[in-house]
Order: sequence, then C-alpha cells, then structure tokens
Amino acid sequence: MKQLAAITLIIVLASCNGGGTGDTPAGGIDTSLIHKEAPVLSYNILNIYPHDTGAYTQGLQWYNGKMYEGTGDWAKSSLRITDYKTGKVEKIHPMGSQKIFGEGITIFKGKIYQLTWRSNVVYVYDLNNIDVPVKTFTWPYEGWGITNNGTDLIISDGSANLYFVNADDFKVRTRITVTEDGLPMDSLNELEFIDGFIYANVYQADVILKIDPANGHVAGKLNLPGIIEKYAPGYTPVPEDEVLNGIAWDSASKKMFITGKRWPKLFELQLH
Repeated sequence: MKQLAAITLIIVLASCNGGGTGDTPAGGIDTSLIHKEAPVLSYNILNIYPHDTGAYTQGLQWYNGKMYEGTGDWAKSSLRITDYKTGKVEKIHPMGSQKIFGEGITIFKGKIYQLTWRSNVVYVYDLNNIDVPVKTFTWPYEGWGITNNGTDLIISDGSANLYFVNADDFKVRTRITVTEDGLPMDSLNELEFIDGFIYANVYQADVILKIDPANGHVAGKLNLPGIIEKYAPGYTPVPEDEVLNGIAWDSASKKMFITGKRWPKLFELQLH
C-alpha cells in the first residue's frame, strides 16, 4: 500500500507540472484554449435626441443632414426620413403588409435599397422620391442588414456571413464569415461601413462589432450594456424585442448615431 501511494503521488505531481512535456504552462492551464476577445472600443456620448417609439428600427442611414430609417413589424413596416434632432418624421412610405416585413436600408449611387425579412424582395427607391419603388430584386436569403463600401452592397442574413453584392443585378460577388479568434459571430444584423470597416449590430446583444472586410476578423467591439435604461429611465424595453439596432455614420463630422427598436432615444457618439 505504501508503494502504491508513492506511485500515485508521483503521478499527481507530474500532472501538476505538465508531465514534463512542456506542452502545458505551469499550473496546468493551456492558455491556447482561452478565447481572445477583440479590443473594446471607447466612445463618448455627445448628444441624446428624441426617437419615434413607433419605429421598429431595422436600418439607419445619415445623408445630407437627414436621418433615413427603415422599420419593420409587418404591416407597420416603412421607409422614412426624419429630423434627427427632434425625432419628427418628415416623410414616410408605408411599405409593409402581412407578408412584407421591412429590414435594413442603405443609400448607394442615388438609390435607396431596402431589404425585407423573409419575402426575398429588395425594394429600390430613387433618393428624391420614396413614395414608390423604381425596381425590385430577388434576394435568396433572409434580409437583415445592408450597407455599402462605395463599390458593392454588403448584406447580412442573420448568420455569421456577410455577402458582397453587385447592385446592378444583385448577384453575390463574394462572401466572408465573421469570426472572433476563430469563432463564428452569428446574428449579425444592421450594418454600417465606416472608414474601411464594417460595423454590425449583434441581434439581442448590446454590442456592435468592428469587422475587417478583407478577412471577416473582428477588429474591435463597442460595448453598450444598458445604455437605453440608463438614459431613458422611464422606458422599459420589451426583452429580446426592443433591442439595440441601428447604426448611422456622418462622415463629415466623424460621428456615429445609434438607436434601437422602438427606443425613445437616438444617441450621437464619438469613437476613440
């Protein structure tokens, strides 16, 4: 029994010291297995503006001093133009139905592109007239978020994939999978292209990812936990529904705007 106890003690000591192989650091923890999160981005809140709580925000776009917004919620879906400082809706095009659920928008070469969720339809409007679409395209996947890099449209479908699409015929040029330290990051939602990177809301999470379009790697993340509860104390969002969604970028002032589905506030941020 004494000999067996001695052998057991030797095995335990060897295990604690990595077995002498050098494969595991002292202490028995293999740090190569620890998930390495992307750097957290810092920001300041510059201004807080009113936002229409009737807007189930799916897409947000800043253009020439106005805020363009695509909203969902089936028959209440719309495309609208608002005064961002007052939250007043200046122009609205109701486009939803019991079969059409509006999603993300982007402005590209004088046209507004608006996705729909599960009906596989993309509406295209002339920038100067949102009353009626000038054409439609078919999109084979679910429509979530859309932005552009000046050459291609970039579309999310709720997975970890982002599609680079030709705006003329809506054919996919290429696709990337978004990953953080090798792990796919799914539920990518509303998108915005900012200074060479794609920024993406993660659905039902108070986080925005900064994505390298060359390889899909997450280069940083903007953590915004509880921002609406903090700055709109009288408002209680419906869990898993009235969530952070909506990113717009003013390239002239280098300011970001964010909001959420039916949120009463629109936030103006400065990134660092």
